[in-house]
Amino acid sequence: MEVAARKKSLVCLAADRNTMSGLFELIELVGPYVAALKTHVDLVEDWNKEIWEEFCDAANNADLLIFEDRKFADIGKISRNQMAGIYDIRSWADLVTSHLISGPDVVDGLQTGWSDVNRDGGVLLLAQMSSRGNLLTPEYTERVVSEGRKHAGVFGFIGNGSRPSEITDLRKMVGDEKMIWTPGVNLQTGDGEMGQRYGDPRSAIISGSDCIIVGSGIHQSENPIEAAKKYASASWNALLEREL
Repeated sequence: MEVAARKKSLVCLAADRNTMSGLFELIELVGPYVAALKTHVDLVEDWNKEIWEEFCDAANNADLLIFEDRKFADIGKISRNQMAGIYDIRSWADLVTSHLISGPDVVDGLQTGWSDVNRDGGVLLLAQMSSRGNLLTPEYTERVVSEGRKHAGVFGFIGNGSRPSEITDLRKMVGDEKMIWTPGVNLQTGDGEMGQRYGDPRSAIISGSDCIIVGSGIHQSENPIEAAKKYASASWNALLEREL
């Protein structure tokens, strides 16, 4: 929220590019208008350690949190090891996503991974998803929130940005101590590719989201800079409206 307040933007950019040049381009174009970058490091075809370090430096210089959307789901010991490995996620990611299907030990493993390199980070638990036919039932959501609220390593939850009513319900469960981040948000609402659904950014924030995760609405726009400005303005103004 400190970054969001500096930039007057509650936007996390889903940086869905599969080349390093594409990722650098996104930072250069829209870095001033977004608060975080959501990455999938294992999708980058020309990845190597040295150029990734340059990318992380560029993101930090642009005042961007780096959010690796890894969706961890294994036992604690394996999750700790996965934070290391070839990509060494623990050394550069500020935030990661995780399922809770294996139990709360997964969060302990992730936090231990950061501790191994003397860093701090936060975990977003998937409480809801915006994709059609997902298996995250209301009962599962309640269990995830119940466990996550008790864990200091969990700073928030992923909600369904395509359905404001579900965000409202999630906010009631979560309370005010943890954040809610929502994918499935686009100024052009409706169905997207392969079962993705989109909701309105203002509605998501008003309903209780603290950060909208936007991908194609920005990086596939004819003018990504103007698109990023629009999402930033919509999200920030909605937050001010919500807080009145």
